[in-house]
Amino acid sequence: MTGFTVNSYTPAQVTEMISRAGVHKGNMQPHRVFLSAVSAGCLLSFAAASCLTANTSTWLQTNAPGVARILGALVFPYGLVLIVLTGADLCTGTFMYTTVAVLHRRLSVLKALLHWVICFLGNLAGALFMVSIIFGYGGVFSNDPFRAEVISFTTKKQVTPAFHEIFLRGIGCNWLVCLGCFFGMQGRDLTSKVVGIWWPIFAFVSLGLDHVVANMFFIPMGIWVGNPDISVGLYIWKGIIPAGLGNILGGGLFVGGYYWYMYLWQQEQPLVDGVAYPEHADVEKGLSRAHLDLVTKRSIVRDASVEDEVRHVRETGG
Repeated sequence: MTGFTVNSYTPAQVTEMISRAGVHKGNMQPHRVFLSAVSAGCLLSFAAASCLTANTSTWLQTNAPGVARILGALVFPYGLVLIVLTGADLCTGTFMYTTVAVLHRRLSVLKALLHWVICFLGNLAGALFMVSIIFGYGGVFSNDPFRAEVISFTTKKQVTPAFHEIFLRGIGCNWLVCLGCFFGMQGRDLTSKVVGIWWPIFAFVSLGLDHVVANMFFIPMGIWVGNPDISVGLYIWKGIIPAGLGNILGGGLFVGGYYWYMYLWQQEQPLVDGVAYPEHADVEKGLSRAHLDLVTKRSIVRDASVEDEVRHVRETGG
């Protein structure tokens, strides 16, 4: 009988991988970032639309609203699964990745902010494309009870809560979303990744928290079907600003900043699959010239030691 084993990366290794991913994302060509973000906005919109459909039950909304919300929460996570497994860029996830890379002194603040802006615009473009072309002109939510559910859902999401409530919900939301990304990276096989992603996303949807990219679909969809209480100005004021700021804080500080401090700050660099991250002799690394010279000297000494060992093996045969 074999014992139970867990085939996953350690939290320190995952944080190191997040830092490396943040560097990669921050150095992507802008047009690639934008296209990747458009894809993410489209994929999350499919999940958001499925969530609305799952919630469409007048009886459940009246007699068991918690059950209706649970049904939507069980469906929605496939959106992030699609995004993570295809490598698309969701701005809420990149708040964590690039923040860790910046704190780790591997990426400049300017590149991180540029990535945020391009990713945000790409997510918005993808979501609006889905709202207008696929679901709008496609007539998916044109008739009741689906239209009524969109209006009811967006009113509860946008009109009823106050600005500070949406901001605080945004913190909790991206805290969970980025934990989903963290767990998805921690698993080594596909099943582990899917399960790791699924449950934190289920938690945020079941709690009714606010995700700025999901709102890029939900609220414009409400405007499209004719919700009289929502305008573009209200959407920007309560759907983008508080949710976006809360998501930045939740993903960047509560996940990215916390795990960077716990596992990378003043710690020996974790190896990932036995491979160390190569030193950067550039400005983004944030190293002084003296430090760079020291790193170079150590590298030369290390390489020389390896060469001596190889030469000894060749000469002695052992």
